[in-house]
Amino acid sequence: MRTRQHLESLRTHPSAVLLGAQLLAVLAYPFLDDAAWGRAVVGTVQLAIVLAALAAVRPSPALTWVAVLFGAPAMVLTVIEAIEPHTDAVVLLSAAFHAPFYFYISYAMLRYLFHDDRVTRDELFATGAAFTVVAWGFAYLYAACQVLWPGSFIGADGAGGRSWFELLFLSFTTLTSVGLSDVLPVQAHARSLAMVEMVAGVFYVALVVARLVSLAVVRHQSDDQT
Repeated sequence: MRTRQHLESLRTHPSAVLLGAQLLAVLAYPFLDDAAWGRAVVGTVQLAIVLAALAAVRPSPALTWVAVLFGAPAMVLTVIEAIEPHTDAVVLLSAAFHAPFYFYISYAMLRYLFHDDRVTRDELFATGAAFTVVAWGFAYLYAACQVLWPGSFIGADGAGGRSWFELLFLSFTTLTSVGLSDVLPVQAHARSLAMVEMVAGVFYVALVVARLVSLAVVRHQSDDQT
């Protein structure tokens, strides 16, 4: 009975599952980064959870096409990239599938947040989940950027290619505008991407605040009419 209740909770709160999986991947990655199988497992499981969560909250024909055209190749490339993390062609091809996949997922989750005039518990989790998905998408753009324009980023140890986890850290710090990263974009194309992500982060917060304010106004007007 308790197991059934847990499964029902997971089914009714898919965004919570996605957010938890994203955060768990962040915590687990440093332990698995040294092994190719570890990187492959983290990446593939994460993609599968993203698709499953989105299918639960907003099923649509478009999602099926995205899963086929971007999700499936992205899973295969996740495994290949885990084996060959320093092969430029693999990294670039992986980013070409992962980035649009994650950005579409974030767009679909935002539509899920705005589809009615109620805020459910799962939609609150979706607010955080969509934010982390955007950070993943930009991290893949940064990975492609340093392949196309070597030396785009520097770190505390000087110039050189940055690891995937370093770029993800840069993406989170840029999106949240906390400015804590020791990885910096130093070339024009990298700085352009970073500026776009800064705007996306500010816009996202403004969008969520505007959504909450509008719901408060609607509820107040509804109370006045009754």
